[in-house]
Amino acid sequence: MASGDVFLQVHAMAFVVTAACVDCKYTSCVGVCPVEAFHEAPDRLYINPDTCIDCNACVSECPVDAIYAERDVPDNLSEWTALNASEAAKHPVITGVHEPLKGPKCVDPNAG
Repeated sequence: MASGDVFLQVHAMAFVVTAACVDCKYTSCVGVCPVEAFHEAPDRLYINPDTCIDCNACVSECPVDAIYAERDVPDNLSEWTALNASEAAKHPVITGVHEPLKGPKCVDPNAG
């Protein structure tokens, strides 16, 4: 490597939690994760790219469709890939299912 060369560390991100999770924090996805890849921030969840094993179990469990395979993240949500990678490890691992947050920005999929 030549002096001044820069390496970009790239995570092998399998799945990404996006904006629809903000203020919701439905945790049914956490309950099916076999490797404890989810981390809990005060108003959302993140998936740790260093832990996720690309099993796809969480996607169908999310009632607000907030989880995407990295390759399928819509362009308007692309910044969430980097957010998951940079923020997950800053928050504690969540291993159990609990009541959703359902804050003011959350769209309740069960609302009539």
